[in-house]
Amino acid sequence: NSGGPLLDSSGRLIGVNTQIASPSGASAGIGFAVPIDIVSEVVPDLIRYGRVIRPALGVVLFQDWQTRRLRLRGPLIDEVADGSGAAKAGLRGTRLDGRGRILRMGDVIVKVGDANVQTSIDLRDALDLYKAGDAVPVTFIRDERMHTVDVTLQSLR
Repeated sequence: NSGGPLLDSSGRLIGVNTQIASPSGASAGIGFAVPIDIVSEVVPDLIRYGRVIRPALGVVLFQDWQTRRLRLRGPLIDEVADGSGAAKAGLRGTRLDGRGRILRMGDVIVKVGDANVQTSIDLRDALDLYKAGDAVPVTFIRDERMHTVDVTLQSLR
């Protein structure tokens, strides 16, 4: 449980052990492992770059509970990073007053490529199908109208 391969009963690699939660401090408790599918995705980046390269739009989102409270259909953009793919594509963040009230609603992302997006997790999963540098169609709602623009993804830092 201190690291190393996690094998099934046939000796096939199914994960990498990472840690154990043990109330007694002994090697007994709940073990945690990274599934082999994730290991296979991230190891090439770790070898090549020393870190995992994930694609990103270049936006900061409101938390999902906040967008649900506003009864929105997808993640609401809070901020758009200067010079990002999202900024170059014209995506818009939310403008707030000094008390945190919305003066202008930002764009609400509802689709990336062919994937429908309802939460920030959906957005992350949709972006994971692409690589940094890819131009991806992003569908969003602005002022109650649907729009689609191509956004060139960047590397998440």
